[in-house]
Amino acid sequence: MGTDTARPEAADGAAGLRREQRGWYFYDWACSVYSTSVLTVFLGPYLTSVAESAADADGYVHPLGIPVRAGSFFAYSVSLSVIVAVLAMPLVGAAADRTGRKKPLLAAAAYLGAAATTAMFFLDGDRYLLGGVLLIVANAAQSVAMMLYNSYLPQIAPPEQRDAVSSRGWAFGYAAGSLVLVANLVLYTGHDSFGVSESTAVRICLASAGLWWGAFALIPLARLRDRGSATRQAALPGFRQLAATVRDMRRHPLTLAFLLAYLVYNDGVQTVISQASVYGSEELGLGQSTLIGAVLLVQVLAVAGALTMGRLARTYGAKRTILGSLVAWTVTLAAGYFLPAAAPVWFFVLAAGIGLVLGGSQALSRSLFSHLVPPGREAEYFSAYEMSDRGMSWLGPLLFGLTYQLTGSYRDAIISLVGFFVIGFVLLARVPVRRAIEEAGNPVPDRI
Repeated sequence: MGTDTARPEAADGAAGLRREQRGWYFYDWACSVYSTSVLTVFLGPYLTSVAESAADADGYVHPLGIPVRAGSFFAYSVSLSVIVAVLAMPLVGAAADRTGRKKPLLAAAAYLGAAATTAMFFLDGDRYLLGGVLLIVANAAQSVAMMLYNSYLPQIAPPEQRDAVSSRGWAFGYAAGSLVLVANLVLYTGHDSFGVSESTAVRICLASAGLWWGAFALIPLARLRDRGSATRQAALPGFRQLAATVRDMRRHPLTLAFLLAYLVYNDGVQTVISQASVYGSEELGLGQSTLIGAVLLVQVLAVAGALTMGRLARTYGAKRTILGSLVAWTVTLAAGYFLPAAAPVWFFVLAAGIGLVLGGSQALSRSLFSHLVPPGREAEYFSAYEMSDRGMSWLGPLLFGLTYQLTGSYRDAIISLVGFFVIGFVLLARVPVRRAIEEAGNPVPDRI
């Protein structure tokens, strides 16, 4: 098996790699707007309202003849998109590694997602089914594209640069999310002065994310390059390919041990992100404007957090820095438990704490995993990583919901998530990353 895709070739030259790195950053800049403006802020409430307008007298819609509560339609659509992504990612990842042609696959996934997001402009009236289909396509396409995008990291950055490069990519994404969210909020809150209805303003915000995604995706597609085929394994259908990837990962148990640790603590991260607004509105009695402002604050501070933790990793190593971030997550949740109700200032302090550790913990986890991937199987292994990031984060919400159901307290529900960070800390601390990198067949950086 060749090693040319596992690390930059010496003949590439520093200038060529820097050019690719700058192009790579811009894919995060392109697609993060979808995550921020579409998924986090606008689409959930808007698609739910469209479904409610199409519901029968009992509050049900009937996609394909199946009775579904209008209020659950968005959540079910997201879940279905995850299933589609789980089927597609291993297949596409293996095809990318087998052919060595990631860029056409990245382009196809990116523009399929961007087109579906742009088409959300036509989501009005009672077209809830159109909204569900577009959400499924966009969300699954984004997952596939992010898997391919992440798999470029070992190719464009030598081992000693990966923490910094990964951190800059996350910072670019959060910066774009912040910039576009500000513009969206100006349009949304002042829609009357712009001469459009609230519904039209939301649809413009949704479509603009797709246009942004498609426009800026041109930059990485122009600068990234394919490096030829490194492996010759045949791609298998869906779950068979996933099973084949997992079997191969069993030959690298330390890589699998890191992925397990990441799955646990990332489940905590994703649950905090998704449930913080529920905690703010239901337990603390905060208004929508406060919650949206907190989302924006998280985006802005995540830029600084990602860059700062990237610098810390150069001194202390990625593993120690991630472990420190997990301690910070634990402290932040403990502080959140004691937040007074109807006190927006303290909620903003909590949001600031989340923002400062969010980007860095995600960026360094990605760069650390890139060292643990066997040469020539980057896309295939990053499909498993991406599914850990997007497809496996269900235990946290389940624990949050069950805790609330049993105690009737969102404070108890939020503090229950501390377990994910504590267990993730213990699992990660037990992974000997230097030996894991050696066993994967990769060079060990001076500081890891």
